Amino acid sequence: PHYAMPSVANSDIDIASRALILIGAEPITSFTASSTEATVANDVYEDVVRTTLCSSRWRFATNQAELNLLTNAPSGRYDRAHQLPADMLMLHAITVSDAIIEYNVYGDKVFSNSSTNDILIADYTFRALEADFPSYFTTALQFSLASSFALAIARDEQLANILETKGGQLLQQAKTLDSQ
Repeated sequence: PHYAMPSVANSDIDIASRALILIGAEPITSFTASSTEATVANDVYEDVVRTTLCSSRWRFATNQAELNLLTNAPSGRYDRAHQLPADMLMLHAITVSDAIIEYNVYGDKVFSNSSTNDILIADYTFRALEADFPSYFTTALQFSLASSFALAIARDEQLANILETKGGQLLQQAKTLDSQ
């Protein structure tokens, strides 16, 4: 007989559903369903994903972009303002000709004392898509979500602590794998 392979969690619904299954709750097919599981998953999911993406400099969620010089200069202390990428979650460095420069972030802008001709490059973490998450990251993320779900849905602090510990171990393994 021919057996089907189990599916891979490569969407937000898949990942949230597997986290729900870890606490013994019902999986979801939509974030807008009328169940407690869907309501909690909808409220918690994106914040946990973004926090987990910002917890390390994941290769799959790191990018570089040339910044656009803005016509309005900062009011004081800095000479130039550049626009940060719209998809940025966390800024790691600003470079000019591969040299790190001093800068300050103000809202969605970077202020620096660069010259008009300098090309500023931002190294940053962005919100990667679930289909691009490596399996080691997805698994760690599921345990992080499950820990939140255990408190909100199962109201089980002991289970939440166990899942949080396991999630932390998996996240550490994921960071090691990602850096190789």
